[in-house]
Amino acid sequence: METRKRVLGEEHPSTLTSMNNLAFTFKFQGRNDEAILLLKTCLQLQKQILGPQHPDTESSLKSLNEWQMEEMVILP
Repeated sequence: METRKRVLGEEHPSTLTSMNNLAFTFKFQGRNDEAILLLKTCLQLQKQILGPQHPDTESSLKSLNEWQMEEMVILP
């Protein structure tokens, strides 16, 4: 991730894809807080760079909303 940011830049679409993939990896590892934080960052950048209507942006928003809802159900 850091190499991609350094070589391509944080705002490059491939970097955003890697950021999104890493967030999903964290989620599947049970690292929910890290996953949500990274996906929030990714989503913010996607909105700025790709636009709010882009399929990747919409997909990230949907996933983030689902993950946050799961956290609300798990936590008392």
